[in-house]
Amino acid sequence: MLAAHLHYLLEAQPPADLGRLVEHLPRAWIEQAVQETDKASIRQRRLPAEQVVWLVIALALYRHQSISEVVDDLDLALSREGMPFVSKSAVTQARQRTGQEPLAWLFEKSAQAWTAQDAAAYAFKGLSLWAMDGTTLRAADSPANRAHFGAQSYASGKVASYPQVRGVSLTAIPTHLVSDMAFGCYDVNEMQYAKQLVPRIPDDSLTVFDKGFLAAEILCGLTMQGSNRHFLIPAKSNTRWEVISGNADDALVRMRISPQARTKCPDLPQYWEARAIRTIDARGRQRVLLTSLKDRRRFKVSDLAACYTRRWQIETSYGELKQSMLGMALTLRSRTVDGVYQEIWGALIAYNLIRLEMAKAALQAKLKPTDLSFVRSLHTIQYELMWAATTRAQGKLPALLLRLRERLTTATVEKRRGRECPRIVKSRPKRYTVRYLKKDLN
Repeated sequence: MLAAHLHYLLEAQPPADLGRLVEHLPRAWIEQAVQETDKASIRQRRLPAEQVVWLVIALALYRHQSISEVVDDLDLALSREGMPFVSKSAVTQARQRTGQEPLAWLFEKSAQAWTAQDAAAYAFKGLSLWAMDGTTLRAADSPANRAHFGAQSYASGKVASYPQVRGVSLTAIPTHLVSDMAFGCYDVNEMQYAKQLVPRIPDDSLTVFDKGFLAAEILCGLTMQGSNRHFLIPAKSNTRWEVISGNADDALVRMRISPQARTKCPDLPQYWEARAIRTIDARGRQRVLLTSLKDRRRFKVSDLAACYTRRWQIETSYGELKQSMLGMALTLRSRTVDGVYQEIWGALIAYNLIRLEMAKAALQAKLKPTDLSFVRSLHTIQYELMWAATTRAQGKLPALLLRLRERLTTATVEKRRGRECPRIVKSRPKRYTVRYLKKDLN
């Protein structure tokens, strides 16, 4: 009886079209991605390049499932009589034929479009807010990955158990949408990846950096190029400057650029100026922030300090991308170099899809995107995509999205009284518990 009802539900509906399940990722973009990168399938295959692009994105959303299960459950393979399933080798060959280029093109296209949506609603005094920070991803331990990416080495001479991918991302602070990312070998310094991103930072923006990026080549390159681009970065303990005007809490300072830096970049001036403001963090410690926003009336010290505090929230996006989406598997799937690049681009697109839907739902509920739970939103989107593919819900996209956003608005983060999350370094827990016994003094 149950089998008969299930058979009716599956056969009575028209075939599914996964490209229509996400309104933000039009099929035209995917087709253009494979055409621009010369990856379009000439032969009629069950997994053409367009379907492989969807597969790579879906693999990031369903990390807890095998590749074959994702292909079958989401009905990604084109139907062919007498061949209900696709073999594992066919899926592997399809991914190898497609490569990473269409995913990289699609990420750039979608990121530019998605970060521009509703940007005015999240602007800071007419400026868009961005954060630049670095991270690492753990790749599968294969000879190809280890030879290309490398791994962390320790003073004792030991090498990390897994190859690692180092990268630097540019993320929108209000929505946590990843706008751009440069990544590659582990032994390449983060500064090199940051230099690739600086020219692509939008105009009329304020970018908040970690103090590790305090370098004249990066900060001066940001302000000298483009239009109305500014920075906010904490000063290091050994940073020296000359006070031009102002007081100890808010001053205009001038710093000398080293001859070594000017040799590497001859366009740099001999000195560069910034505004130094003194703030107090949540732990009561003093911190000096350097910024190119010199208008004291428009940009107050308290406002800039609040912007820097919001930057720390960006690090949670790395946890969402590397842990929440990967589940218990903290390692990427791919054992080939091209597959790792392909998988990372797909994961970034999938992450942005979730964050974009959260931003849309937050606007509808009049909340901040960071007030919604990423884990609950991820689970909701996973369920909706699986349900839509199972029930063959073609042509019902508006209703699906309406229900999806109604569910996302209920996935708010519960803020408990007296619970705070200050940024502190905690001691590593011991492996074994130790019980100390009091000696008998008698």
